[in-house]
Amino acid sequence: MTSVGTRQSAPPTAPRSAGRISGTVWAALVVVYVVWGSTYLGIRIVVESMPALLSGAARFLCAGALLLAVLGFRHGAGALRVTGRQLGSTAVVGVLLLVVGNGLLVIAEGSIPSGLAALLVAAVPLWVVLLRAVFGERPGWARLLGVLLGLGGLAVLSVPGISGTVSLGGVLTIMIASVSWAVGSFASARLPMPANPLVASAYEMLIGGFGCLLVALARGEERGLDLGAITTRSWLALVYLVLVGSLVGFTAYAWLLQRAPLGLVATYAYVNPVVAVFLGWLVLGEGLSLPELLGGLIVVAAVCVVVSTERRSRA
Repeated sequence: MTSVGTRQSAPPTAPRSAGRISGTVWAALVVVYVVWGSTYLGIRIVVESMPALLSGAARFLCAGALLLAVLGFRHGAGALRVTGRQLGSTAVVGVLLLVVGNGLLVIAEGSIPSGLAALLVAAVPLWVVLLRAVFGERPGWARLLGVLLGLGGLAVLSVPGISGTVSLGGVLTIMIASVSWAVGSFASARLPMPANPLVASAYEMLIGGFGCLLVALARGEERGLDLGAITTRSWLALVYLVLVGSLVGFTAYAWLLQRAPLGLVATYAYVNPVVAVFLGWLVLGEGLSLPELLGGLIVVAAVCVVVSTERRSRA
């Protein structure tokens, strides 16, 4: 990650328009691929004994406050200043990504396996490509092929919900969450965000955390809350989500949104499921049905098409 001074000295859009994709971008992608793949397992363990949105609020408020404190300590209070428009933009993105996108995912994981949840989130790049097309970008035949492959995988992954094997409501909830995440990611690349993506990430998490808290209170999640009934493994999973999933993973994602082509960034949704399915099987003993296995193979093929297309367009 670059320092605040370096980040402000370069035009935010420069890496999107010229040159090959840097090694730093690929390193950040690997972090998002692997770390976020593991967060589905973490969320599943957290909601075993914690209220869904209250746990999300705790996660993002803690992570946002920690990141803001680190940035203020390293670079001074001046580095944290943002304009009213920039703060409004981070609020919009924070709500779309963390309150609606992640919030609905956490709720859904109370009723469906973590691996299937991750596989369903593979719809995100499909919505991103559609949004880009609406705004005038021609995706090209190779990227369209990747979208079609992803749609095919998504259709296969919907079979367990349609057949009643898992909660259809949970499947549909994650569909809505993936659309919101795609819109938030798309908006982040076009709204007037803070120059330093780490500052943007901190404010997004704080605003998203407060949003999750308000929705949790509206849902009455605080009623009957017994901290003594929360298991040790749920606490440990929450700590992991705060320190690794949010501080490391979400910060890398926020940085990528301003430094890499959005189509390339969105490919994390194809790779995360592979990690999530494996960890769900290894740690929780979640079964892998034929539709999940077939859908996973299809989306992995799709990410190869999308990534190779992005690389050719940047060469």
